[in-house]
This record gives sequence, C-alpha cells and structure tokens, in this order.
Amino acid sequence: MFSLKFRSLAIRDRKVVRPPGCISPHRAFAFVLLVLVSTVLAWAGPARTPAESPQSIVAIADVHNDFDDFVAILRRTGLIDKQNHWTGGNTTFVQVGDLLDRGPKPREVMDLMMALEKEAAPAGGRVVGLLGNHEIMNIMGDLRYVTPANFASFADANSEQRQKAAFQEYMKWRSGHASLLAELPQPMELTEAEWMARHPAGYVEQREALAPKGAYGEWLRKHPALAEIDGIIFLHGGIHPDLAKNKVDAINNHVRDEIKTFDATKQYLLDEKIILPFFNLKEMADVLQAEIVAELKSHVPANAQRQAKIQEFLKQGEWFSVRADGPVWFRGYDLWSDEEGAPKVSKLLQDYKVTHIVVGHTVQKGGRIRPRFDDKVFLIDTGMLSSYYPGGRASALEICGGTKIIAVYLDQQVVLVDPTKPSGQKVGGDQAAAGEAGNGSAVSPVDRPCSAATAPQ
Repeated sequence: MFSLKFRSLAIRDRKVVRPPGCISPHRAFAFVLLVLVSTVLAWAGPARTPAESPQSIVAIADVHNDFDDFVAILRRTGLIDKQNHWTGGNTTFVQVGDLLDRGPKPREVMDLMMALEKEAAPAGGRVVGLLGNHEIMNIMGDLRYVTPANFASFADANSEQRQKAAFQEYMKWRSGHASLLAELPQPMELTEAEWMARHPAGYVEQREALAPKGAYGEWLRKHPALAEIDGIIFLHGGIHPDLAKNKVDAINNHVRDEIKTFDATKQYLLDEKIILPFFNLKEMADVLQAEIVAELKSHVPANAQRQAKIQEFLKQGEWFSVRADGPVWFRGYDLWSDEEGAPKVSKLLQDYKVTHIVVGHTVQKGGRIRPRFDDKVFLIDTGMLSSYYPGGRASALEICGGTKIIAVYLDQQVVLVDPTKPSGQKVGGDQAAAGEAGNGSAVSPVDRPCSAATAPQ
C-alpha cells in the first residue's frame, strides 16, 4: 500500500545568545526565561509548518507500444520535459498495465518507464507500474499480439546467427522426440523456411529479454497487479465481486506466486529437455499434452514428479492471473448496467474501504475517459494506439489532492469531479463525450488545478 502523506519541516538557525554585561534584575529574569523557553523548543525539535498542498496522482492506461503518444501525454500532464526526463516533482504517476503488444516500439516504452521510475524518487515523486494482461501474456509466452515489428525491435547484428542456432537446436530436439511428435494435435514446422517465418529476426532475443533474468522480464516481474493510493485502487481490469474477500496485498501475492510457479515449472521442463526456451505458450501446451499421451502408450512407469509438473503447467488457464474474472482480465465495470453495477461497486468500495477504482483494459467509445456509478469507477483506456483503435487517443486521469478529478487529453481537459461545486450540481458524467456535451467542464492548460505539482519545466 502506498502513502502520499509527506510533511515539510521548518528549519531554524539555533544560536547561543549571551546576556549583556549589566542589566536590571527584572530584565535578567526575563532574559533567562526567554533562554529556557528557547532551549525547550530546540530540544523539542524543529517546528512544523502546515502540510504542503496535496499531491497530484496521474494515471495513464493501455499504451500498447505507442511510444510517441505516450510521450505526448506525459508531457501534456507535466510529468516529463522535452528530453523525456522527469519533471513531475512530487506527483505519483500510475501506469495501469498493457505497455506491450500491437504497437511499434516496445523497448522504447519500457526503457522510458524504467528511467522514470529511477528519476521520480529523488524528486519526491513516484512511478507505479502495474501488470496488465499483455505483460503477463508476454511473460508466459502467449505471443498472439506480438507483431513482427515488435520482434524486430529486439534484433541486432547477431540476430541471423542466433536464428540459425535456434533452428538447429529445434531440429535436434525433433530428432529426440519422435514418439511425442507423433501425438501432437497438429504438426510443428517441418522445414527451415516455415520455422524462420514463425521465428523472425528478434524473436529469440525477445524471449530472452522477457525471461526471468532478462532485462525487461526481471523488471516486469517486480510490478504488482494492484495499487491502493490515497484511498483509490488502481488496476488493469477490475476486481470481480466474488474475489473481494482477497485484500490488495493478497491479490498481488497471488499473481506474483503464479508467475513464480510458471517460471519454476518451465525451468523444470527445460531441464528435463521436454521443451525449448523459445517455445511459445501454445507450443508448450501442445507438447506437454502429447508427452502425456506418449508416456501412457510407452507402458513405462511414469515419473510422478514429472507428471505432476506437467499437469500443473496445463492447468495454467485456471490461474488467477489468466482467468476472465481475474484482476487483469475482468471487464464487468464496462459491461454492467447502472442498475446492476451500482450496488456491486458500492459493496466493493465498502469492502476495501476506498473511495474510487480506476481501471484500463476496455477501450471506451469515442476516446473518452468514462466515469461510472456516480463517479466511483473511472474507465481510462481511451485507445491510445489510434492506428489500431479507430477514434482512440491518448489521455490521462489526474486526481488533485484526492478530490478534484480531471480527464486530460492532448487538446483539452475536462473536470469530471469537483467538490467545490454546489451540492447537486453535476460535473462529471457517465457518458463517453463528457465535456463536449455539456456534462463536464472543460478547462485550459493555464487553469489546471494541479499545475503547481505538475507544471512542465
């Protein structure tokens, strides 16, 4: 759990003052009394000034390798300068997952996040990166949304040599697993050309980089699935009501343990030479299912540990981090009707003792941040990668001091929640076009309520 309550302390010069040589008894007594009071105050420690104005929280949803628009919205919110260095001061920046897949620049996006995590802390700020379903998919080898351009970004001058070496390793593996191959539901690549087409330049490097000890894989595995900050829960998909008995730390631990189990089981299967490091998730599952059948037909007594590891791996689809109702996949906050969702959300907020939930994952129509259920849930995935999501655009949700909430776009800002408005006066709205249809309050950059904390430098 993260806390944003910092307090500045006034620093005062402490000087030893000598009394003048000749003074009246009355003045001497007053002087001694003054010295005693000063001494007591000095021992008590420095005086505290009123707390600084509440900090800003900026949340950005699914980036999907759209480095250019990601940079643009970070600059728009004052978090980085033109050299892409942190200028957010004491702001907390939350990225709710799905940095990866679909778009053209995965390494640039991850490198920027890694740099900002390091730069924010010395300035008093914080960068909180969360796991989305696409981070977990890449970690586990589900590469359905990784494009050839994504793989190519990991390639270097030695990629062709690695590609050929991996193919030779694959052919050697095939020659030693004839009985297993005979049980595959569909044949794997039979020719070098087919294999190369499915494993383009950069493929092997991408798998190594996302491995447990890889530069990006090790970094991603340190990220939680949820964060609670100043009474607000941030996550990628959502918390299903049936899972509300699990507290934030418990959910994070559960997801982290499943990833550790996946890594450990995969390493065991590699050591047993059942799979190869660059097999994707589907290939691994097909091979393991075929291995079970081949072992049964061999009439050789099964290795109990080996069988248990294989069965554990094949149940991966039931895991918390992969299930449709899990925290990185759940879409209920978008799909529920107002009547269905309002009581469920109120119960969730009560169970977790928070005021709001902020999620990404589900692209909102019209490229607009969508408040729902009386402004208790904010759906902030607006399809930043507009080349993939027609009508999508970059956005951020800015929360000022835990009260005023603003939707920030590259061309405008919309006040969604403003506690200074008279009671009963609606500011936000449960519609995609808030701010353009009179149900929101657009503000210009110079009027930003959080500008003191996030002004560009």
